[in-house]
Formats: sequence, structure tokens, C-alpha cells
Amino acid sequence: MSESQRFQLGTIGALSLSVVSSVSIVICNKALISSLGFTFATTLTSWHLLVTFCSLHVALWMKLFEHKPFDARAVMGFGILNGTSIGLLNLSLGFNSVGFYQMTKLAIIPCTVLLETLFFRKKFSRSIQLSLSILLLGVGIATVTDLQLNVLGSVLSMLAVVTTCVAQIMTNTIQKKFKVSSTQLLYQSCPYQAMTLFITGPFLDALLTNQNVFAFKYTPQVLAFIVLSCLISVSVNFSTFLVIGKTSPVTYQVLGHLKTCLVLAFGYILLRDPFSWRNILGILIAVVGMVVYSYYCTRESQQKAVEASTQLSQANESESDPLISVENGSGILTDGGVQKAAVWNSNKDLHA
Repeated sequence: MSESQRFQLGTIGALSLSVVSSVSIVICNKALISSLGFTFATTLTSWHLLVTFCSLHVALWMKLFEHKPFDARAVMGFGILNGTSIGLLNLSLGFNSVGFYQMTKLAIIPCTVLLETLFFRKKFSRSIQLSLSILLLGVGIATVTDLQLNVLGSVLSMLAVVTTCVAQIMTNTIQKKFKVSSTQLLYQSCPYQAMTLFITGPFLDALLTNQNVFAFKYTPQVLAFIVLSCLISVSVNFSTFLVIGKTSPVTYQVLGHLKTCLVLAFGYILLRDPFSWRNILGILIAVVGMVVYSYYCTRESQQKAVEASTQLSQANESESDPLISVENGSGILTDGGVQKAAVWNSNKDLHA
């Protein structure tokens, strides 16, 4: 099996793990929040991250991965930013209607595309832009109902979108810049994310629910669902970093909207949630957008791979043929017979 095939297999595995674990935790948390009345989402997320860190620490002790320390300031800033973005998303949901919150989540993809274009000079083809537009249209039809606006909610939503986009872009760039794996980055950033939410979580939840998380009556059933949610979250957090590291922040957001459609479908099938023809139409349009996006992403990746291999083979041929090298000015001999340093022809560089 070639390296590219192994990479593709790993990417498919990461995407599948992310979908299965995310849909599972949404169903578990929905039962915990809706049926059992445990509405402290931010505090629950901090427990998720603490359990994830403990699990990774055990994995490190078992030597399942190698600890690779790098820039401590970058890790701390990234961890705090990630925790802040989660808190802001929860506040956005609390101070806005469900429809406006869904619009906030839809805005993450265009914002990510804009930031990567402006600051990283990344180019998105018209085919990719069209497929993303179809996807967002479908998810919008399926999920957005009412759009009640207010100033505070709008500001919180804007901050949530920006911090989420920056955090996900950093997830990708940090892994590539410092050459760390998703597991290594998650292990080092988890404590900062967990502490950020662990400190602010009870206050945010009290603000949103008018209840105290420490005064809640924890029955055995509630504790069982909390433990189950925390265990699933290990897979969710790991697969999130894995997917963004192997693909891109935009692809991760596309995957997130696939999860939204699956959650709607499972909610109707398992929990008998209300479902309309509008939901069905939106999901179908979104699936078309995802298929088109996947097709063009795969095609562009293959084109880049072909171009890279062609350039590499041309470079190898030029280096192996001394006559071509002399003709292009890369091996001119002096009168004393000593070879000068290579001088590359500018025209050749332009064609390479």
C-alpha cells in the first residue's frame, strides 16, 4: 500500500470516527438535557475535556503516543481560545433564537474561507465555492426557522464565529508548523481548554439557566448519562483534531453539517422529533452539496499530486543529465577547470 493510499484510508477513518462519535454524543446529551433536565452544557463540556486529558495521560503512560513539547505560549493561547469559542457558542444559543443560532453556525464556513484567503493566501476554486453554497442553502432550509434578532445576541454570535474560525485554523496550522500529531496537540492544549470552561462554566450556566450546577440532584440515571457522555467525548475531541489536521477547517465544517443532517434524521427515527417536508428537502440539498464538494476536493487533490510528481520527475531528469545542466547554465566551467556554483536560468524557473 502506497503512502497516498494510507493517507486516504486514514482520512476516511478519521471522518467516519468523527461522524459516529459526534452523532452519538448529541443523542446522549439530548437525552441528558431534554429528558433528565441537566441543562449545564458549558460545565459538561469542561468535564468532557478533563476526561479526555486523563485518558490521553493514561495513553501516554502506556506509551501509545510520544509526548512532544513545543511553544508553550502558542499552546496556552490556542487552548484558551478554543475554550472561549465553546463558551461563546453556548452564550450565542442562550441569547438568540434557535434559528439565529443555526445561522451563526452556517456563517462559520464563509468566515473561515475569508480568513484563509486573506491571511494564508489560500485559493478556493469556483467549483468548491458553488458546492459550499449548495450545502449551506440545504442546511439553512433544514434547520433555520425563526430569526429573532437582538443586539447582545448578535455581538455574541459574531464573536463566537470569529473565535471558532481562528481556533480551527490554528488547529491545522499548529500541527503543520510544529510537526505534531493531533494527539500530541490535544494532550497539551486540553488542560487550558478544560480550566477555561471549568472556571467560567458554572457562571455561564447559571446565567443561561438560572440554576446552580452544584445544587442539581444527581440521580444514578443522570450520573450514568454524564459518564457515558464523557467517555464518548474522548473520541469526539480526538477525531476533531484528527480531521482538521488531515484535511482542513472548511472540510471539518462541511462534516459538521453532515452531522447536523444525521442528527435531524436520527431524532425523527429514534426520538420521534417533529419532521417536515422542509427538513427533508433541506437535507437532500445539503447532501448534494456535500457530494459535489467531496468530488471537487478529490479531483483537485489528484491534480495537485500529478503536478507535483511531474515537477519532481522533470527536476530529477535535469539533474541526471549533465548536458542539459550545462546548457541551462547550471554547470559552467572556468578556465582552470573548476566548476562554478549553479546559476539557474530564470526562464526555466518560470516554467517549472
